[in-house]
Amino acid sequence: MGLRSFLQFFFILVFCHLLHLLPAVADHSSSLTLNSDTNAANHKSSKHSGGLIVLLLILGLLSVAGFSVFLFKIWQKKKRDAQQARLLKLFENDEDLEVELGIRD
Repeated sequence: MGLRSFLQFFFILVFCHLLHLLPAVADHSSSLTLNSDTNAANHKSSKHSGGLIVLLLILGLLSVAGFSVFLFKIWQKKKRDAQQARLLKLFENDEDLEVELGIRD
């Protein structure tokens, strides 16, 4: 599985989890329109679900940040390897070039 397909899978997974949070937010806002008797009874449960939503959002943001750092480290390693390969290629003895120039037989 390539890095690109892994990224696509990850973003689809995050998007699906965000879609699951939307009904919880909609249910939370609809409880505010109820009358005051049921609103007081549902206040504790809505406070609990609101805290859960905040916790899930924080965990989601932390996982996205961690994944971004991971991808940045991979990009840095690939860039460093490419620079090292170019440097080695620059300083290696190219016998074909020496033969073409007549420096060596």
